[in-house]
Amino acid sequence: MTSDAMIDDPARREPVGFELRPIGIVRSPLARREDAPRQGFLGAPEAWLEIDPRLSDGLLGLAPGAEIIVVTWLHQARRDRLKGRNHRHPDADIGVFATRSPNRPNPIGLHRVTIREIAPPNRLLVHPLEALDGTPIIDLKPVLRRPTA
Repeated sequence: MTSDAMIDDPARREPVGFELRPIGIVRSPLARREDAPRQGFLGAPEAWLEIDPRLSDGLLGLAPGAEIIVVTWLHQARRDRLKGRNHRHPDADIGVFATRSPNRPNPIGLHRVTIREIAPPNRLLVHPLEALDGTPIIDLKPVLRRPTA
């Protein structure tokens, strides 16, 4: 393989830049990373999702009781860590891609929550959510159920 072939190999090209725009913000009683549980199911509180009012129409079809995935940008995370330790591997370094650590090159959070209340036009009360107050929301996705036969 020549060096020219490497340059033309799409897998070797630099990633194309792109822009993420927050659709809203988390309003939570959790103010500091030390206050947040590692996962929502480990005792996270209710939190409000405040969606940009211009995007309110995007909430049509959501209802209390529905499960959604809240995609966040973990704005207080470190982006320069590729290895670390966690509660499952306290004595050895492991790569961040093998963990749920917020510290990673692109600190995207995925949070499975249940909608408890909708306050029109643009607020959702959800539970449980371990994201900190002020965390930017990138997207909301419904949890899909596998059809039963």
